[in-house]
Amino acid sequence: MSDTIIIADMTKEQARAELARLADLLNTANHAYHTEDAPQISDADYDALKRRNTEIEARFPELKRDDSPSDQVGAAPAEGFSKLRHAVSMLSLSNAFDAEDVEDFDARVRKYLGLGTDPLRYTAEPKIDGLSLSLRYEDGELVSAATRGDGQVGENVTANARTIDDIPQSVKGAPAVLEVRGEVYMSHEDFKALNTRQTARGGKTFANPRNAAAGSLRQLDASITRARPLRFFAYTWGEISEPLADTQMAAIARLAKMGFQTNPLTALCDVPADMLAHYAKIEQMRSQLGYDIDGVVYKVDDLALQGRLGFRSTTPRWATAHKFPAELAWTRLEAIDIQVGRTGSLSPVARLAPVTVGGVVVSNATLHNEDYIAGRDSKGGEIRAGKDIRIGDWVEVYRAGDVIPKVADVDLTKRSDTSEPYVFPKTCPQCGSDAIREPGDAVRRCSGGLICPAQAVEKLKHFVSRSAFDIDGLGAKQVEQFHADGWISEPADIFTLRDRYGTGLQQLKNREGWGEKSATNLFDAIDARRDIELARLIFGLGIRHVGEAASNLLALHYGSWEAFADAMDAAADPASEAWGDLTGIDGVGAVMAGSLTAAFAQDTERAAIDRLVAHLRVQTAERPDTSGSPVAGKIVVFTGTLERMTRAEAKARAESLGAKVSGSVSAKTDILVAGPGAGSKAKKAGELGIETLDEDGWLALIEGA
Repeated sequence: MSDTIIIADMTKEQARAELARLADLLNTANHAYHTEDAPQISDADYDALKRRNTEIEARFPELKRDDSPSDQVGAAPAEGFSKLRHAVSMLSLSNAFDAEDVEDFDARVRKYLGLGTDPLRYTAEPKIDGLSLSLRYEDGELVSAATRGDGQVGENVTANARTIDDIPQSVKGAPAVLEVRGEVYMSHEDFKALNTRQTARGGKTFANPRNAAAGSLRQLDASITRARPLRFFAYTWGEISEPLADTQMAAIARLAKMGFQTNPLTALCDVPADMLAHYAKIEQMRSQLGYDIDGVVYKVDDLALQGRLGFRSTTPRWATAHKFPAELAWTRLEAIDIQVGRTGSLSPVARLAPVTVGGVVVSNATLHNEDYIAGRDSKGGEIRAGKDIRIGDWVEVYRAGDVIPKVADVDLTKRSDTSEPYVFPKTCPQCGSDAIREPGDAVRRCSGGLICPAQAVEKLKHFVSRSAFDIDGLGAKQVEQFHADGWISEPADIFTLRDRYGTGLQQLKNREGWGEKSATNLFDAIDARRDIELARLIFGLGIRHVGEAASNLLALHYGSWEAFADAMDAAADPASEAWGDLTGIDGVGAVMAGSLTAAFAQDTERAAIDRLVAHLRVQTAERPDTSGSPVAGKIVVFTGTLERMTRAEAKARAESLGAKVSGSVSAKTDILVAGPGAGSKAKKAGELGIETLDEDGWLALIEGA
């Protein structure tokens, strides 16, 4: 499977395989970027992969994976900072890449609101390439500042934010509670001066202004931040005790009046053509702005309409980011290395002759998988779907940001006559086990399992990651060292470290880089995680296809570890009631269910899980409080034409009240909401004796809830 296959021509099986490939690539990219601080893919490449994933899901909604990249946002807070929970989630934006995408965005908004051709205004503003920051003011005084983090919890950088001149310490005329959100950035001039000073003193230099801004704001020593020339643009808000205005434009103007820097290039647009014209204007001005931008953000101007549009799981419906194209360069491919991921996936990485792309020297690029590399063999055999990339080739790379680029094309006119096709390894370079590619899978995987050091280490890294057990003082580097020394080989070993290496001749405190206090702190942090949320435990197990969002769904459904484990055992039989219950969870499909039951059915893996759980006190998962909701826990189906709200609004409202919205009527359905034109669903509901309401009856039922 390759990204050269046109989505419109895909069969269902091709789409399933492509979604698996994209999930693996994007999950690997997220792990490398957010957990390892070692990006392997460019912003533009990541956007393109995520967009392809979304388009395939739109064409085959029934194939959406339980670990879909569409449901992911941000990254967990870094170690070293205390954490602040956002009162209102800081979500990411959907992306647009061309005029058609912008027109589609406008069409989606109009359809959701049921506006037709009625007037609808948007704001258009430069998308600053920096670090997102949320500032909280209470009674006009700055009380806290937090980075985006994972969208729910960010890093507490209050002391650092107070050193930035563009951030007021107090504001007049503000609501009692006001969270101002925007972007911390560094101008080109200040960036150049900073790197000059860093070079003079033998310090670290930065690849670009975005890196410099992010690194400067996230200093544990606020005096370092104070010495860095950071700036701040305000462009939105989080929690507020009273509205700032009726429109986005007026609200931004009010923030400016309070003393915040806002972008003067923000403009009002009446139609998509105006939005595209402003985009073109800003793109032409890009090199003259004095700071980095990577696109233009469009937002519905009317705040009441923003409220109606609401949010998807990771993005607002009322805004989108129109990205600028990636930048290109040519260089020589000197080698291809194979990296082994946590799930055993073999990922090829191009080693390049260093080349400057967009002001940054790059020497590595992602090659995705063997299909991407493959092409016509040296004997003129079958042409496969890839680009026929070979060591020694002159290749085109592109990037958009400070991350590893993508090999986009090959110049065959410069290829040597002695060039040979690259032969993708059939064995794991880490352990020598067979690397197997299953039918329909785009990725070749090591079959070594726990005997493969790459998989063992990566699974342990995943276990201690911030969305899993998040043990203070036990990060990727410590895991690598402890594993290399034979101290830990599976998660359960972490919880016996104190007993094994806190006493006796070989003690942690005697290791280089450790002392009695740091060792004690680590042991105490491990002990603190013996009490663990069920969702974190499920996610931490690293079972294929089971992502963070799915782990939360499973935890809420089963409640306790005992119920979950018993259900996984019982569900091993696909004909069982337990299997039906598992696959009936909204968001859990047969692929994920198969991975879960397989993990619990394998003796070696199950034994490792049991050894781990023996050291834990797993907390019961609590459902969100929907007390007072007349539809909490009920399954609701909408059919026919709704006249007072769109179908999307009705579904979102029902789910916010704790109901589960289904697309089909069954014996488990509790309520059918039937508008004019209801057909077979209404008939079936009548046959099953299901409560049926018209739209007015539904609104009366949920009124006040």
